Amino acid sequence: MNSPAVSLDARNKRVALFAALFVAAMVGLAFAASPLYRVFCEATGFDGTTGRALKAPGAVAGQISVRFDANVDPKLAWRFEPEQERVVVRPGAKTQIYYDATNLTARTITGQAVYNVSPTQVGKYFNKIACFCFSEQTLKPGEHVRMPVIFFVDPKLKTDPDTRDIDEITLSYTFYPVETASSNR
Repeated sequence: MNSPAVSLDARNKRVALFAALFVAAMVGLAFAASPLYRVFCEATGFDGTTGRALKAPGAVAGQISVRFDANVDPKLAWRFEPEQERVVVRPGAKTQIYYDATNLTARTITGQAVYNVSPTQVGKYFNKIACFCFSEQTLKPGEHVRMPVIFFVDPKLKTDPDTRDIDEITLSYTFYPVETASSNR
């Protein structure tokens, strides 16, 4: 027969083990939250997040106007703007446009673009095949670069009751400085 002290000690160890496992699970979820949220947003188009694709499905009838917006965080001394204000595209057609960026300083600076589309409900239908926003961009002093974006608007946009009446989409980018070891000198 077990003594009450032994069973109490075993229960305390079991509770401590479950508490430690719970803490470990919560720490794991905290580290996984950001990547999981990004995957969720890309899959659903939540909050204007665009999708990524390998190729466009091919043009179908109709047209949609896509407007381009460019912003720069005040801490990043770059000029950043689209080469054209808007294009009219056919749903499903692969389209390539360019943004221009210029480093206005006498030092090398790295930036990262954050993007979204509006209205937000079209995010799941706006797909990028290639984009400068997929990676950090480093510009040397005074350097000017043309940065391509290759995209398509999924034809399903016109069959979704929430988006079928939308005739204009805005693709917006904001560049932020990336803190690196060399930028802290």
